[in-house]
Amino acid sequence: MTASVEFFFDLSSPWTCLAFHNLPGVLERTGATAVYRPILVGGVFNAVNPAVYGAREQADNRRLQHSWKVLKDWASLAGVPMNFPSQWHPAKSITAMRFCCALEDDQATLVNFARGAFASYFDRQENLDDPAVLAAVADAEGLDGATLAAAAGSDPVKARLRTNTDEVIARGGYGSPTIFVDHDDMYFGNDQLPLVEAALKR
Repeated sequence: MTASVEFFFDLSSPWTCLAFHNLPGVLERTGATAVYRPILVGGVFNAVNPAVYGAREQADNRRLQHSWKVLKDWASLAGVPMNFPSQWHPAKSITAMRFCCALEDDQATLVNFARGAFASYFDRQENLDDPAVLAAVADAEGLDGATLAAAAGSDPVKARLRTNTDEVIARGGYGSPTIFVDHDDMYFGNDQLPLVEAALKR
């Protein structure tokens, strides 16, 4: 039986960007498959991890300041451009994640769009909250950006994003990316991918 990974993600998280780019190597080495699940990380923070907001407001937070250096080190190791933070940080990301939810049933297309959106926000420093930017990302991936934008604004897609977010909270998640191996074994963040790989190999 092939091992499986669920990757709950929000495009606004730089650590998620790194994990997104590093996960394919884990899958290739282990023969596992992945399902990508869009969530709204702000909804997760509001429900179970509000301390994130307080930490952002502390100008002298040493751990937060050092995290920017570690982020750049991880990005260099992964070969991922990371021009962050930008003037658009922190992004609300609700529209971006609705775009992703509109594509969730077509996993290959979702992955392509997410890759383009990550590059838009973390490499080119474009505004992740701007629907026109998201539509342009979709167009660049061979999609119809205007059609995708319309789908992202539909009630079923909005409901799907809420459902995904509620699900990851109910299963113990507290941020992005939240990663599950074979449904119940939970991991968090890019730096836990070696543990994900070890679990998959077991």
